[in-house]
Amino acid sequence: MPRTRDGSGRPPLSALIQKIVMRLVFRLPAPVKRRLAGPAVQIDGRTLDLDAQLLTEMSRRTGFSLVVNESPEESRAAMENGRHALAGPRYKDIRSEDIAIDTAHGGLEATLYTPRHLTTPAPLLVFFHGGGFVIGSRTSYDSTVSFLAHHAQVKIMSVDYRLAPDHPFPAAVEDTMAAFEHAHRHADDLGVDRSRIAVGGDSAGGHLAAVLAQVAARGEGPRPSHQFLFYPATDFTRRHPSRDLFADGLLLTDREITWFADQYAASADRSDPRLSPLLGEVDASIPPAYITTAGFDPLRDEGEQYAEKLRQAGATVTLHREADLVHGYLSFFAVATRFREAALESARAIHDRMHHSR
Repeated sequence: MPRTRDGSGRPPLSALIQKIVMRLVFRLPAPVKRRLAGPAVQIDGRTLDLDAQLLTEMSRRTGFSLVVNESPEESRAAMENGRHALAGPRYKDIRSEDIAIDTAHGGLEATLYTPRHLTTPAPLLVFFHGGGFVIGSRTSYDSTVSFLAHHAQVKIMSVDYRLAPDHPFPAAVEDTMAAFEHAHRHADDLGVDRSRIAVGGDSAGGHLAAVLAQVAARGEGPRPSHQFLFYPATDFTRRHPSRDLFADGLLLTDREITWFADQYAASADRSDPRLSPLLGEVDASIPPAYITTAGFDPLRDEGEQYAEKLRQAGATVTLHREADLVHGYLSFFAVATRFREAALESARAIHDRMHHSR
């Protein structure tokens, strides 16, 4: 049986102080923030949002990095510790329950987020967190997933898939498939409408959702109703122009992308569509896709090329670019207004498609 939880945890004092300082800085008048952030950043004919630039500058000054000392363990710990500074308020209408998923490789843990007044059977989004296949967890994404569940008014099952390098490719793919199949098989117990079970995620999680949608479309088992891909990685085989345009100084760096890919792909054939869905075979039967990219993201171009690939195959696809933001913006919704606007746009997209089947 699911176990109720609040998902919040008790943040350390240092994280609370960091959170207070961050909130105060982002509430400063725009001219003051501009002086702190430096001259406007303009790349590829676009201007980076002031708050996004301020966040990148604060990260630079504090020495923030997604990869700490080339260590998966230290990198994971840093992400878990840093989540408290970014977390938004708890939504009182969201109930969280722990779920155990049995797989051929052992048990997976997941959390089911349910808006309290949602009519059942309800739509469900099976969500996979980001973190380069190496870091991140359902705990570090608790605030983000709660936000999406509240504003989209859907159930969300957030999954802790196995992480590299301990469990390299295809472990994460196997786990995401198992999680989706579990949701479909246990839909009645979960209070879920089997015809409205979607998959989605951001960054590495968006990649996994894209792979799952391709594999499911080719198989004979259940298929997702929709796929929601937020700034996904889609190509392990080559560098796209945005990878060089935004290689450094914008939270996700070229060096970090390379490190994450090496941890996850290891010695695998990187042209395998389960690693590079941009190279996979798709047709109009693939689940309808909503794809977002960020204008100042090294992964921007491969995400947008994937949207074009689906469009050319006759699939239903919507591509939305947050032109002035950086990779990972969903996780920053509580930091500044512009990030919140972008996160709300994503929540609306989930709501509209899963409640109205568009």
